[in-house]
Amino acid sequence: MSKQQAPNNSEEEKTEDNAIQADDSAQTQAETNPEQAVELTPEEKIAELEAQLAANHDQLLRKAAEFENFRKRMNQEKQSSIEYANQSLLLDIIPLIDNLERAIQAGETSSDHAAFLDGVKMIEKQLITQLESKWGLKRFNSAGEPFDPNKHEALMMEKSPDVSEAVVQEDLIKGYLLKERVIRAAKVKVLMPEEQEANS
Repeated sequence: MSKQQAPNNSEEEKTEDNAIQADDSAQTQAETNPEQAVELTPEEKIAELEAQLAANHDQLLRKAAEFENFRKRMNQEKQSSIEYANQSLLLDIIPLIDNLERAIQAGETSSDHAAFLDGVKMIEKQLITQLESKWGLKRFNSAGEPFDPNKHEALMMEKSPDVSEAVVQEDLIKGYLLKERVIRAAKVKVLMPEEQEANS
């Protein structure tokens, strides 16, 4: 019995081996020649490239539109910041305007001019203090200082034997500093040395 079954077993094994070899051969051929499995025609390749180009073009347009919207939004925010940059300053000044209005109304109905003048002086002091302490705006006096064209604008000149260089005699209109920068030069009367005037 065992001698008759041996040839059948060997034939079955041989058939299985042939099947496995055929599968391996087909897989190896597919791996070595993948283009043969999904090879596109020239028309299909052109269509695929055109689709990719259209997708890239659409993405570029969307990015450009997003950037333009971002630029417009930044410009609007910048313009808004410029337009409302002084809002805090103005909110500080408004109460002082209210006080000035009340002082004017009181002055119109009162004959006490001294009290009215004191009220106006008090409002001026509040305003100057507020602008200087909170906003860095400082009014400066120039009388007695050497004339400095960066800080002073001479409206009047007078020669004097008492000075050896140009000196501010009087503030006609006060100058102002913002932090350390002159934002309005003082308009002044200047004393000039006699010899300098004679040489000129």
